[in-house]
Amino acid sequence: LTHLQFRRFAGCPICNLHLRSITARLDEISAAGIREVVIFHSSPAELRKYEKDLPFPVIGDPGRKLYRRFGVEASAMAILNPGAWRALPRGWWHALRTAISRRRAPMPANPTNGNLGLPADVLIDAEGRVVAVKYGKHAYDQWSVDDLLAMAPRVTR
Repeated sequence: LTHLQFRRFAGCPICNLHLRSITARLDEISAAGIREVVIFHSSPAELRKYEKDLPFPVIGDPGRKLYRRFGVEASAMAILNPGAWRALPRGWWHALRTAISRRRAPMPANPTNGNLGLPADVLIDAEGRVVAVKYGKHAYDQWSVDDLLAMAPRVTR
């Protein structure tokens, strides 16, 4: 199985909070037969600043071609929905700590394609079929690691 994650922009504090939870449990995810791939709507230059922080493949899609192909949208609700606000303090705290330790800006000042992207999770089987999908309603609306692990046995039968 491949878990294709559509995130906002590289360096997004809210996205990175979620990606930290994926990274922390990557051994469990791999043991369940799931491979992680993350797509950002960032330019190659933006992506290079942050890709070293992630232990799985990342793809920059500044033209948003993959986003359109999979029906992933952008909306002001990405940041206006109160569900996204809960993640902001922790996301910013982690972004600041990481920025200080790596001597870089905590996030891009003006990210390619802005900051209104919505997340999506797509699970693809070995034959290339989409077997499950979740379109986020705000920036911090995605499958948890537990959701992902619970889904794997159901879709591989």
